[in-house]
This record gives sequence, C-alpha cells and structure tokens, in this order.
Amino acid sequence: MSRIGKLPINVPAGVSITIDKSNVVTVKGPKGELTRKIDADINVAVEDGQLNVTRPTEQKRHKALHGLYRSLINNMVVGVSDGYVKEMEVVGVGYKAEAKGNNTLELSLGFSHPIVMVLPPEVVVEAETKRGQAPSIKLQSHDKELIGQVAAKIRGLRPPEPYKGKGIRFKGELVRRKAGKSGGKK
Repeated sequence: MSRIGKLPINVPAGVSITIDKSNVVTVKGPKGELTRKIDADINVAVEDGQLNVTRPTEQKRHKALHGLYRSLINNMVVGVSDGYVKEMEVVGVGYKAEAKGNNTLELSLGFSHPIVMVLPPEVVVEAETKRGQAPSIKLQSHDKELIGQVAAKIRGLRPPEPYKGKGIRFKGELVRRKAGKSGGKK
C-alpha cells in the first residue's frame, strides 16, 4: 500500500468537495475553486469530513497513480483553504522589480529593455524594494501548480549565475558559487 496514498485528507471547515460520475473532483473554498479529472481506476470518497483515495489492484500503474492523485487532491484542499505563497529575490546592481496594476510585473534585469509579464488572474503579485536589500517578488495563489509554473518562468528570465550570484532566485535558495579566473592561482 502506498504510504502517501493511504493517508486520509482532512477537509477543513468552509471547504466543499464534489465528485461527479466521470471522476472529476471539484474543491471549493474561501480562496477559490479548483477542478481536476481523476483516472477512472482510482476511487475517491468523502466520509465524515475526510477524503480517502483507494486503488483497485496492486498493479504498478495503480500504485503510481494512488499516491499521485492523493497528493494532487491534498494540494487542492490546502490551496482553496490557506493558499500558497512563493517569494523571490532579484539580486544584482540596477535590477528592479515593480508590480503594476492588472497583475502585471515589470522587471529590469540588465537587458536593453524592461521585461513586462502579464500574469494569470489567479496569481496575485506584489513587488517590494527596501533600501539596502534586494528587491523581492511575492506571488500568491490558490493553485500550487500554476504558481510554481509562474515562479519558474520568472526565474528563467535571469537565473542566478555562479560567479557573482546575480539573477532571480527563490527566497532562501542557495546558489553554489564558483571561484573566478584568479581563484586557482596562488
């Protein structure tokens, strides 16, 4: 039995889960609504404020899907009840981040032009610049998958380089630094 798959999911107050006949799970909560199609072989049932995911056989495919769908549904429940936050830092001299209206993020990353990103409406962006610190970007959403894709796309614009550490990184991310040309000389 899958260790992750057999764990029940606690459904908090204010969150409703509906499962229709075509195995589409819809989770509604105070932060929003998420929908996901579940494989026809996997059984999902809500009983006594807990959601249980079960598999029909011990086939390798069913074992793989069991833990996967339990984790995906748990992420949906956590997202609509608490939400997810990703924090990023923009490190580099002259690098700037500014949140504009209508979910737009404007970045100055050392290119000849500023980069303007229009984010999905489900993602809320905040940019803050404090004196003496690197500018920070804060993304909030109820969809874990979407916020991860948006954060990866932002990081991909200027990933941190190993010599000076300049670029966009997640808050708390360690960048492995390399010694420059003079690092090997004695």
